[in-house]
Amino acid sequence: MNAYPPIADHGMVGDLQTAALVSSAGTIDWWCTPRFDSPSVFASLLDSERGGYCRLSAHLPADRAAVVRQLYLSDTAVLVTRFMAPGGVGEVADFMAPLNTTTPTDRHRLVRAVRVVRGTLDFSLDCRPRFDYGRAPHTLQRLDEASAVFHGPGTKLYLQTIGPFVLRPDGEDVTARCTLAAGETAAVVLTSTNDDGPAPRPSSPAEISDELESCRTFWHKWLRGSVYRGRWRDVVNRSAITLKLLTYAPSGAPIAALTMGLPEQVGGERNWDYRFTWVRDASLSVRAMIDLGFTAEAAAFRHWLRDRVAAGGTPSGDPLQIMYRVDGDPHLTEEILDHLEGYEGSAPVRAGNAAADQVQLDIYGEAADALTQTRDVGYLRGWQAFADVLDWLADHWDRPDEGIWETRGGQQNFTFSRLMTWVAFDRGIRHATAFSRPADIGRWTEVRDTVFKQIVERGWNTKRQAFVQHYATDVLDASLLLMPRVGFLSPTDPAWLSTLDAMDQELVSDSLVYRYNPEASPDGLRGSEGTFNLCSFLYIEALTHAGRLHEARYAFDKMLTYANHVGLFAEEIGPSGEQLGNFPQAFTHLALISAAIALDEQLDKAERSSSGG
Repeated sequence: MNAYPPIADHGMVGDLQTAALVSSAGTIDWWCTPRFDSPSVFASLLDSERGGYCRLSAHLPADRAAVVRQLYLSDTAVLVTRFMAPGGVGEVADFMAPLNTTTPTDRHRLVRAVRVVRGTLDFSLDCRPRFDYGRAPHTLQRLDEASAVFHGPGTKLYLQTIGPFVLRPDGEDVTARCTLAAGETAAVVLTSTNDDGPAPRPSSPAEISDELESCRTFWHKWLRGSVYRGRWRDVVNRSAITLKLLTYAPSGAPIAALTMGLPEQVGGERNWDYRFTWVRDASLSVRAMIDLGFTAEAAAFRHWLRDRVAAGGTPSGDPLQIMYRVDGDPHLTEEILDHLEGYEGSAPVRAGNAAADQVQLDIYGEAADALTQTRDVGYLRGWQAFADVLDWLADHWDRPDEGIWETRGGQQNFTFSRLMTWVAFDRGIRHATAFSRPADIGRWTEVRDTVFKQIVERGWNTKRQAFVQHYATDVLDASLLLMPRVGFLSPTDPAWLSTLDAMDQELVSDSLVYRYNPEASPDGLRGSEGTFNLCSFLYIEALTHAGRLHEARYAFDKMLTYANHVGLFAEEIGPSGEQLGNFPQAFTHLALISAAIALDEQLDKAERSSSGG
């Protein structure tokens, strides 16, 4: 067995406060609890020896035909791993009951239901937790033949089995085996808790079955709220479920990705912690969720964002930090976990994110766009806090920053940061005017127009006939694919079409899009990276609105072939089509949704036009 399965070789299950990755071999090799950003219990994805895992799989003959397949039950977050061999066919269904509540809990339950549907199969269980990213020792307490508890620092993990499994200690870990015939079932239940309450009550087979059905019902009912009826319903539904799974229900804050430390280049140093809420990423998700009809999720994040605006500034004096923990805590101290070898040796492994202290002025544009999607920016107090941010921005917009890609190679006057500054004032002016809100509209208008002129004069490179990454370079940047979407210029403006053509030549490789060329625009890091999935879907949307529909649809269909076996995307695509970076990534899935909606609208218009309708 490969010590490190491919990043894409996983499905995700979660309860809307935490989530786990399950490989197609039946191994839980990533689970942080009780929150997404908590220390890990299982992290063998970052160190196969020290990270910890829980494997539940069938014994398949090595010398005979055997197949393993993994899938989601349709339109749910129930993940099924099927083991098919000449002697029998069985499956493990992994799921977590959704906790769709505003109340955080320290207790989380992951169920692994086993059944055999034909013949006979042997199953083995191997549970080896490693608390606090593998740094903390634990002790095993065997309660009886079917249950045990692992004691870690401030955390307990209960393991309960149902059926013929008999737990056997292996040092401070446990193993078990059983044989099931057609029609027979078993289950393994993992319950994490930080409290000193009683052990969870053992479940019966009927209760496990009811719990699974309840989980299916939740997701089916939730998806009925979607208004999407387009050509790619299965794909869009999967992306919507993924975004929901990556959102911390008690606060409404979505995280950027489930994992930390997965490399953008295997063996390289571009390994970051994405288990936090970026103002940029989360704000862009608002439009995708509203377009799908999930207004409650969009409203919950906007409420979280309003609270961040109202909470006041950062130590540096800026009104907003670029990212926060899911509960709004701004402290994200970055540390190196040098006891972990990293995915296939990709070190260092970082927990926390030092980029939280960077200056990235574009976040005010994304935040303004999200907050002004509906009328209630926050009623009277919320509007005043928002207006205060724009007043501050009017004094501080014209300065270099680190930019959207969080480069560590020094501050620049990034064109995208100026673009989103323009968006901030544009949205603020529109909202104040439409709803008669008190604002210094004259000053905001003056600054908005000054920003516009500066972008046109300094962000435009005459030699390249394109808008460029920052004012001191001729390098292109795929973040500017958002220019037409935010309304800065028309998607058919000659200046934009020329920029799009230049990107085709420099950043696009068989419909896959690089963020920028790090060799031409040093970002302070060694090595390279793959194409960026977010940018590839933004490119498809830009092609769509530029009227290049055949290219856009072909590029979209090709992008879907890079999804993994259950429809999930990581951050990047490597040179051989492999998925790279943290997984699954919310940015990618929200951009997929936006691209699908845009394509549907334009294809429908083209079809009506061709039919004379």
